[in-house]
Amino acid sequence: MRYCLALDLKEDPGLIARYEELHRRIWPEVVRHICDHGVLNMEIYRLGTRLTMIMETDDTVYEADRMKLAAESNPAIRQWEELMWQFQAPTPWTPDGQKWMPMTRIFDLREQK
Repeated sequence: MRYCLALDLKEDPGLIARYEELHRRIWPEVVRHICDHGVLNMEIYRLGTRLTMIMETDDTVYEADRMKLAAESNPAIRQWEELMWQFQAPTPWTPDGQKWMPMTRIFDLREQK
């Protein structure tokens, strides 16, 4: 299953550059955690301060709560998430306590053929 999620970054060029640098050298524990929870592929794109994540999973339903609970029990993942909050900001549509928000697909070319 493929998901598209959104998150914002704080509007600070230095923080944005550091965020991108950290993602070019993501911690192995983070990669292992992502893969261990059914994520087959993940890409993050940026335009200004808006991030878009494309994530493909082996699940038919994205279980953000399952990954969050597993992250809370892993010290390295908790540390990574705390570090990321230095750079990240919720979108205007994000409920308190959440980060990445699922986006609604409004067009798929394959469905038009």
